[in-house]
Amino acid sequence: MLPTRLRDWRAKLSAKAKQEKKYRFYSLYGLVSDPETLRAAWAQVRANGGAPGVDGLRVEQIEEQGVEDFLGELTKELREKSYRSGAVRRVYIPKANGKERPLGIPNVRDRVVQTAVLLILEPIFEADFLECSYGFRPGRSAHQALEKIRQNLAVGRSTVYDADVEGYFDSIPHEQLLACVRMRVVDGRVLRLIQQWLEAPVEERKQGGSGPRRRRAQKGTPQGGVISPLLANIYLHWFDHAFHAAQGPAHWANAVLVRYADDFVVLARTWTWELQKFVEEKVEGWLGLKINRAKTRVVDLREASARVDFLGYSFRLDRDRHGRKTRYWNMHPSAQALARERAKLRTMISRRRCWQPLPALIGELNRHLRGWANYFRAGYSRDAFRQINRLVRARLQQHLRNRSQRAWKPAAGTTVYAHLQNMGLLYL
Repeated sequence: MLPTRLRDWRAKLSAKAKQEKKYRFYSLYGLVSDPETLRAAWAQVRANGGAPGVDGLRVEQIEEQGVEDFLGELTKELREKSYRSGAVRRVYIPKANGKERPLGIPNVRDRVVQTAVLLILEPIFEADFLECSYGFRPGRSAHQALEKIRQNLAVGRSTVYDADVEGYFDSIPHEQLLACVRMRVVDGRVLRLIQQWLEAPVEERKQGGSGPRRRRAQKGTPQGGVISPLLANIYLHWFDHAFHAAQGPAHWANAVLVRYADDFVVLARTWTWELQKFVEEKVEGWLGLKINRAKTRVVDLREASARVDFLGYSFRLDRDRHGRKTRYWNMHPSAQALARERAKLRTMISRRRCWQPLPALIGELNRHLRGWANYFRAGYSRDAFRQINRLVRARLQQHLRNRSQRAWKPAAGTTVYAHLQNMGLLYL
């Protein structure tokens, strides 16, 4: 819960932005550097936790050294305009296709200032963002985006342009992005803060290398920075705007755009070359991004075996299982999402975890399974849940055998299923 004064500031900024669509805000730095804003920003950073940045300083260490001193020093730096952004630590996380996704982790102090800027800028730009955008926005979710797709399939927009923007967060042009921010914000001090974060050096440590290497970012906003999702939405908002303008395909092609950050689909009753040309010219020629042609495709979902994957779900037109000739739009966890979950469960239930007491392991599994199921409970997920249930029980049965040199078996008169159920294992 934000402090009352900060909530009032955000409400006034939002009201002004909604009333005057061309108004440009010129005095925001005082709100960003206000101790109350920074204290609320610290609370959010502390709640989110996360790894340390280049300076190695953790949230817990700041708490030990004194939060008030930390925030007081940060307030002083901002007010004296002596604040300088630190470098961003580059790490890589594995992707389902075997490749790696680069993440940029700012220092904790930079995350606090970024959060303060986010708290002030978010209500301004939220007043402009369109209904088609669902990612990283308050009160909006992936499930809403998925439901929007399902609704449009049901009314006949079954031809889908499934787009993949290549390396979006790392390829946003700085000059054009700042120009988009200046459409609403002309406070030079706030703009200089954003420019610092965009141009912050990236430090990368290679395994077996001689030491860290730093390079200055020429474009992009670090995926992992607090302010990055808002900046990413600000830049792609102009694609949303062009799509829904009077000369856009929302009018002349009756097409629908559903976007979650840099992932988007366009749905139409029939696909035309003009529609595809509009999308690709705006994304590549106008915004300076790159569409991955190998992963981008146009799919007519009324064709046999056709499907589209979006946000971990697959959409396809299926026949009724009870033998009736009726067909329905099936929305279920995608094969890729199931493969990722199986890989995760194999890691969680393995020989390397034999040291962990079984109740603790089951508690950890339950927390993970509950989160996974809450996301994939939409649509028709019964078959996927059954697959996961079978895998978990089979892995745990083998795990019980591996924990001891003696062959494990359930007590007489019971089963492995009953034993695991008695221990509280969640059943999806």
